[in-house]
Amino acid sequence: MDAQRSGWWMKRITRFLGYSILIITSLILISPFFFMVVSSIKVDAEYLTYPIRVFPKVPQWQHYREVFTITPFAKVALRTALLALSVATISAVISSLVGYAFARYKDVSGNQQLFGLVVAMLIVPFIVILIPQFILYARLKLTNTYWPWILGALAGSPYNIFMFRQFFLNFPKELEDAAEVDGCGPFRVYWQIFLPNAKPVIATVMIFTFMGVWGDYLMPLIYLNHSKTLLGVVLASAFKNPQGGELKTVSMAASVIYILPMIIVFFLGQKHILKGVVTSGLKG
Repeated sequence: MDAQRSGWWMKRITRFLGYSILIITSLILISPFFFMVVSSIKVDAEYLTYPIRVFPKVPQWQHYREVFTITPFAKVALRTALLALSVATISAVISSLVGYAFARYKDVSGNQQLFGLVVAMLIVPFIVILIPQFILYARLKLTNTYWPWILGALAGSPYNIFMFRQFFLNFPKELEDAAEVDGCGPFRVYWQIFLPNAKPVIATVMIFTFMGVWGDYLMPLIYLNHSKTLLGVVLASAFKNPQGGELKTVSMAASVIYILPMIIVFFLGQKHILKGVVTSGLKG
């Protein structure tokens, strides 16, 4: 009886400690966003006050309106969203095709070696290829256009290819054999059988790719001029007063608006992300 009671208490204590760690970790992760929200409704004097005042005396909600009046924020946001959605869609289609070929044609000569190169690209930092890539696009006269993003999507993403390849490896061979007996060619098998069942992975790679383009600062800064730039650059440099000083609280309001779509997209797609990661478990 004592052992049973001791086990009951241990379970309670373990559960309490687990939930405590989760709550503390969540508060730490949420705190920067909370600071951003409360700072966005302060006046500049309160923002710079020490000791720090958590909440403003009078909330300054007009800062959110100023975000759209000081800059063409809505226009740039739409431009960024359209580019991000285009890149995500193209990358998902191309990567799924390549992943399908790697998964279902493993006996083709060079398959494993080529897939090894794809995996190797996962560990190459983006900053290493940034300058050579810029020189290439500059010589092709593709700077100040959106072609660097589109061509990158047409080349596929190593991470996305890896995800699709792992997912397609889990498909039973009998499905493919039955489709081929019915007269389906390789592309039809991919299009009608594999792709419709890959919705979790499609959602996962599209969400991550969309968030990557939406949240990017470095590539727009390097490739685009002011008239064609994307939201990350506008957010970092556009909110200034006539004397050239930074409007910190307005910038905070813009940051809140900037982050909200990514939070919404993530929460709407988190089930698909989890399912996509789980069903793409390592195999082969």
